[in-house]
Amino acid sequence: MMRLHSHPSGRHFLQIPGPTNVPDRVLRAMDNPTIDHRGPEFGELGKAVLGGMKKIFQTESDVIIYPASGTGGWEAALVNTMSPGDKVLMAETGHFATLWKRIADRLGLQVEFQQGDWRHGADPRQIAERLAADTAHEIKAVCVVHNETATGVVSDVQAVRRALDDTGHPALLMVDTISSLGSVQYRHDAWGVDVTVAGSQKGLMLPPGLAFNAISAKALKASASAKLPRSYWDWKEMLAINASGYFPYTPATNLLYGLYEAIGMLLDEGLDNVFARHQRHAEATRRAVRAWGLEILCLKPEEYSPALTAVVMPEGHSADALRKTILTHFNMSLGQGLSKLSDKIFRIGHLGDFNDLTLCGTLAGVEMGLMKAGVPHRPGGLQVALDYLAETSQAQPSAR
Repeated sequence: MMRLHSHPSGRHFLQIPGPTNVPDRVLRAMDNPTIDHRGPEFGELGKAVLGGMKKIFQTESDVIIYPASGTGGWEAALVNTMSPGDKVLMAETGHFATLWKRIADRLGLQVEFQQGDWRHGADPRQIAERLAADTAHEIKAVCVVHNETATGVVSDVQAVRRALDDTGHPALLMVDTISSLGSVQYRHDAWGVDVTVAGSQKGLMLPPGLAFNAISAKALKASASAKLPRSYWDWKEMLAINASGYFPYTPATNLLYGLYEAIGMLLDEGLDNVFARHQRHAEATRRAVRAWGLEILCLKPEEYSPALTAVVMPEGHSADALRKTILTHFNMSLGQGLSKLSDKIFRIGHLGDFNDLTLCGTLAGVEMGLMKAGVPHRPGGLQVALDYLAETSQAQPSAR
């Protein structure tokens, strides 16, 4: 048999901002035999993961799980709540906000895309101004990306909710948490979100293949009169059978085994501890970047992402050449710049199954890569991060 890949010694450092490293516990769970998805054992698994995901979304409302990527979650959110020609207000925060907008366009929605520079989050004041001007309430939904994976910028969802409330606008609030759920503080109910979209391959520590919608009572009511065609994505069909733990079509059985284990890992650590861990690793990364004399793409400290850091390359130097050097010499993958940021930035993922030593190895690989590729920088960024990690370290809850 022809070998497609050769594997160097040691493990590959997958430090893109998703898919992330899958923990051994999750891999072992997924290695269970496939079972009858109509049998009693699966019904118990289905109820467990549906209930567990409510805790991760921090909601009492319904959560729906699709065999799909996050892109499917975007489409499901729109087709279940909108009708042809409905107006939707979206914020341009980066590549993934742009892709969500493209789906809305293709579905026949009228999209108003508030322009952004890809270095800031959604602007709540601009959203409030537009909603206040919409006295006829023609805008049916406001859509924002919580953590823009392409830029390392977090949008203030609570402030967007206040923009809706302060203007008395009835539009639905839809939020993409594909790269933030399980890694960045997020509260579906407390923040008044109507539809939250998520995916399995980032903070949830699974391979790609599952998409999620968390839906409010208001969104569910809107779905009753929505006229966009839907079949595979239909909430009504899902909810009718989800109550007993089953799905209207064949689910991704073994991914759900993995999801059950991943939910357990997050809840065992405690969500607040998970979020604090991500914040701490992000801060260490940013200290290293500044010490190297490089620029962080995100311009506002309050919008820094806990899940990834996007780094701007010095003028005249190729981010893709740096990434290739690091992969070739140190067996580590970093995120590339997407669309208008192509070859201009690289992205360091520090989310999911991640600890201090993983971050140390990651930053060491970046610093060695900067040296090897001849990128102008000041040495010592790694040491600055090490000092911060040592100063802020705490005893681990249990030895393995």
